[in-house]
Amino acid sequence: MSTRTLIRGGLVVTAADELHADVLIEDGRIAALAAHGSDAAARWTADRTIDATDRYVIPGGVDAHTHMELPFGGTSASDTFETGTRAAAWGGTTTIVDFAVQSVGRSLREGLDTWYAKADGKCAVDYGFHMILSDVNEHTLGEMDKLVEEGISSFKLFMAYPGVFYSDDGRILRAMQRSAHNGGLIMMHAENGIAIDVLVEQALARGETDPRYHGEVRKVLLEAEATHRAIQLARVAGAPLYVVHVSAEEAVRELAAARDMGLNVFGETCPQYLFLSTDNLAEPGFEGAKYVCSTPLRPREHQEALWRGLRTNDLQVVSTDHCPFCFKGQKELGRGDFSKIPNGLPGVENRMDLLHQAVVEGRISRRRWIEIACATPARMFGLYPQKGTIAPGADADVVIYDPHVRQTLSAATHHMNVDYSAYEGKTVTGQVETVLSRGEPVIEQRTFTGRAGHGVFTPRSTCQYLN
Repeated sequence: MSTRTLIRGGLVVTAADELHADVLIEDGRIAALAAHGSDAAARWTADRTIDATDRYVIPGGVDAHTHMELPFGGTSASDTFETGTRAAAWGGTTTIVDFAVQSVGRSLREGLDTWYAKADGKCAVDYGFHMILSDVNEHTLGEMDKLVEEGISSFKLFMAYPGVFYSDDGRILRAMQRSAHNGGLIMMHAENGIAIDVLVEQALARGETDPRYHGEVRKVLLEAEATHRAIQLARVAGAPLYVVHVSAEEAVRELAAARDMGLNVFGETCPQYLFLSTDNLAEPGFEGAKYVCSTPLRPREHQEALWRGLRTNDLQVVSTDHCPFCFKGQKELGRGDFSKIPNGLPGVENRMDLLHQAVVEGRISRRRWIEIACATPARMFGLYPQKGTIAPGADADVVIYDPHVRQTLSAATHHMNVDYSAYEGKTVTGQVETVLSRGEPVIEQRTFTGRAGHGVFTPRSTCQYLN
């Protein structure tokens, strides 16, 4: 039976346009848009009408970097696919792309099937997967081709974490060469992990064990060096490159130089690098452990370079790298040794609001907000225009956003399954009011009405953002 929803009276904001329009939804997709008050809109009838007067009507956010239930450092990320996707919905994100993990010595297929099982029937919003390559060999290179055909069209490699996820330059080059052949996109964690491990060992030997030393040993120059090296390897392979969680001005310069040469090199940053700093890592006692993530938080002066990169499109995407660990019982594993603090921050619920605050402050425009949080991640990872926009034929992933209400971010009110907020006490302007996922209400007037299992696996095509 056909169901129709009509959203009336809002300002529709996409990456390309802003217009006062009514939106007609039918059978889970956008059926039509028409100017508010026009004859066409006046003729529409619907089973349900949503009044969006004085609200923005925006595409659901696409968070292309999350880690639900990720095993790491002797524990696992505290958000499950059920709790994490519910929190995503509360924050106006209607699609996540999580990371399936290949274990060393095992096949890609085995790792992917493990993540399929974790997510199936659990998610409140739609999801896809990237594949972490931990063991590059002839068999896994061949598997990459099959995964691209299956809709797993991006592969993450690590220059960091020796003995866990690390790949040397030879393995990275071989994976890049394969991606140049099969159309996959290589995602790179760009830090010189071999050198960082030397600095960690030396810091601990000097008795430097507090959380702030996590940021001090993971040097800005070691992120910039790895970024440069990844770019050159991608040039040799003739492959596009996407550098994840860029945190430092020097790394942005490497990306900008590559893009000035016309290379298909892309960069992602995260809210923590835009709003937090080493001041947080240095909070007294063991409080700084809450802010341990990799790449690490940087001194505050790096933030302006990241915002500038977002304005100039040298950085294209803001994702969260959502990988929460509770302070009690998880972050505390690193008391007396910062290298044992599980790396990761919560943020999937906060991204859209924090970026809207940047609109309020004049750092980015409304359309750029939607571009970096919705449209470009959808294009970058082969989901556009099914996701990331409001246009006829697109999935009806729609957020009614109140740009006027003020809220204070806090662990007391968030829905992520973690016992602290990285943004505790921060006041922002703007809040999600209603969320539709494929036309079904997930959040209605600040009440959760969704369900585990509504979200489905969404296969992706190859990158749609190449020059």
